[in-house]
Amino acid sequence: MNVPEDAPATFQAAWNAHDMQALGSLFEEDATFVNRFGHYVRGVDAIVKMHVPIHETVYSDSTQQNELIDVDHIADGVAVIHFWSRLSAGVAHPAGPHQVDTLILAVLRKRNDSWRIRSLENVTLTNPRTGEAVLR
Repeated sequence: MNVPEDAPATFQAAWNAHDMQALGSLFEEDATFVNRFGHYVRGVDAIVKMHVPIHETVYSDSTQQNELIDVDHIADGVAVIHFWSRLSAGVAHPAGPHQVDTLILAVLRKRNDSWRIRSLENVTLTNPRTGEAVLR
């Protein structure tokens, strides 16, 4: 990634290609990832390992559409970004085709003229009264 603003589109491209090695390449070697269910992992290998099985099964025909919200440069070579993400699950998902909206927060760091994700957290949008997932 040449700038932090590239993160949502490159994440989306890797997801939609179901290329988890490409997804892993967006992260620093010891990055952390928290998925929308609160599963925490550290390291590229663990991030890839968490995603490979779901892309071989329930999300094998899923797509993602991401939209940048904002970028805050908090120090030289460090940025925090937020972006919306809409996951469209297909017929491979046990619940059938459906959509889920999440909000992603990521911290990126620049090293050797390239930006990588240091930490990412994904939160499902829900109705606070019912816990039901909602679309934005």
